[in-house]
Amino acid sequence: MTRKKIQIKKIDNIAARQVAFSKRRKGLFKKAKELAILCDAEIGLLVFSASGKLFDYASSSVQGLLEKHSSVHSENLPNLNEPSVEFQLESNIRAKLNEEVEKKRHELRQMKGEELQGLGLEELKKLEKSLLGGLSRVAEMMDGRNAELICDIGRKVDLLIEENQRLNQLKVEKMAYQTHNMQGHSSESIVNNSQDYDSSDTSLKLGLAPE
Repeated sequence: MTRKKIQIKKIDNIAARQVAFSKRRKGLFKKAKELAILCDAEIGLLVFSASGKLFDYASSSVQGLLEKHSSVHSENLPNLNEPSVEFQLESNIRAKLNEEVEKKRHELRQMKGEELQGLGLEELKKLEKSLLGGLSRVAEMMDGRNAELICDIGRKVDLLIEENQRLNQLKVEKMAYQTHNMQGHSSESIVNNSQDYDSSDTSLKLGLAPE
């Protein structure tokens, strides 16, 4: 059975788009790693997701590759006063990265309720939807943590009840043992008193005998 060919266009479903991005990004990085190992090549990749999250891969380091790129091409420049195409490309990449960082900072400030004056109705609705989605995920996480906390408290309460029952049982057994000992001592005291009474009675009879 032949595999169905996927049409190359933007995926409308957000969840499916995120899954496809994650899988294909991992595949891209895997291929880059294989190419670097097989061909002893130095490779660097920079990938920004739709949400602006940065993913990168480098066979050594991204910064090292950029510095090497800059040094190699600056040596081949015919005129240092005239920037090469490669230098301009590198500058454009850095400018793009700085622009993306500033954009994300601006979006973060807007999510905090700042710098909203220039937004239109549709943009405000989109921001509200994003915030509600984030709040929903936070609420789900809190519900899960609260459920775990309640279960943990329940287990501790059960352990305390069991320990209390055990202590009460020990207390009852101790009281029964003390009562048994007290009853034993009382019986011995009664027997001793009876013996003392008999001895006293005999001596009195002997004392009252007629002359």
